[in-house]
Amino acid sequence: MERAKTGQQLKIKTMCGELRILRDYYYCRGCGHGEVPLDETLRLSSLPHKITKELMFETAFYGQNQSSFSDASAMIKRALGVEINKETVREITEGIGRRVFEADTKRAKHLLDNMHEIEMRDDDKKEPRTLYIMTDGAAVNTRVEDENGSTWRENKTVIVFTDKDLIKRKDGGNIIVKKEYAAFIGSAEEFRGYVLGAAVNAGYGKVREVVIIADGAAWIRNMAKELFPEATQILDLYHLKENIYTYAKHKFNQDAKRYTPWAESVIEQIEKGKAGEVLELLPKEESLPAGVVNLRTYLTNNIDKMNYSDYKEKGYFVGSGAIESANKVVVQRRLKQAGMRWSVSGAQALLSLRAKVESNLWDKDVRSVLCA
Repeated sequence: MERAKTGQQLKIKTMCGELRILRDYYYCRGCGHGEVPLDETLRLSSLPHKITKELMFETAFYGQNQSSFSDASAMIKRALGVEINKETVREITEGIGRRVFEADTKRAKHLLDNMHEIEMRDDDKKEPRTLYIMTDGAAVNTRVEDENGSTWRENKTVIVFTDKDLIKRKDGGNIIVKKEYAAFIGSAEEFRGYVLGAAVNAGYGKVREVVIIADGAAWIRNMAKELFPEATQILDLYHLKENIYTYAKHKFNQDAKRYTPWAESVIEQIEKGKAGEVLELLPKEESLPAGVVNLRTYLTNNIDKMNYSDYKEKGYFVGSGAIESANKVVVQRRLKQAGMRWSVSGAQALLSLRAKVESNLWDKDVRSVLCA
């Protein structure tokens, strides 16, 4: 191949800095084709933003990792010595995030439509592990108003891990060393596939026990019953206590000397397995202000999910601290900084990337869609 003529100069951003090439044209004696531009021969002509895929991959990492796209741009300049403006960082990060979300959505739909394909081992062949599934919602501020004029949209997050993925701390707490997150802005109906996908990745169908811990929301109860009918559902003890105290404060007109002992007594009875006796203390009908749960209805709906003495005897978690932490790590740290508002698709793109990096799936799941 020999040079035929010289064209304009091009600039390509790479992991090693900015590459400047002349758009030379070449003639190939072997095949007889002439005037082939060098950038086309090297497959550089179709690169979005004139940035290599490897640099785009790194750009997306900083885009989801830093507190803003401006900070990401500054960090890329400092770490890699390459200038990429904040708008380009945003376009690359959200673009890759959308592709990751599309891949996750495709798998989620396939799993829901083909649940018979999930490997469900016989009980005597299942691994002696407990699979935990915890899910909760957290609002994200968007630029689009709903029918009520609100710009907030609920993101649903799930964390899945097993009891073998824990390291005990000296203070009695736990460090989860292996877990998988999924985050989705949308309905509970659509969210099911992402939950199922995370559970399957963590061993659902191959482990002996499945435990679902939630705050008592109806959509979580219904989803768990449909997808994991054999699972033990537990009402998160923290949310239970919080709702009891909120109710007690209203009942006793914020008088701490009265509501505190009443709330503690109710909690103690429930933990001892006497929820039925607590129900007898509560009126069948009452008018309550917004923010105060109807405690009788709440306990009735979750009466079979409060056997805390049995759960503790089996070594189960009874609190959902992991999902509370997940909302902070996946959602709040990146998407709920002061003054932030998002397009729904942009927020979802960032959430999908945040979930991958916190699940230690960045190289596996993000690189694969970028290189597809």
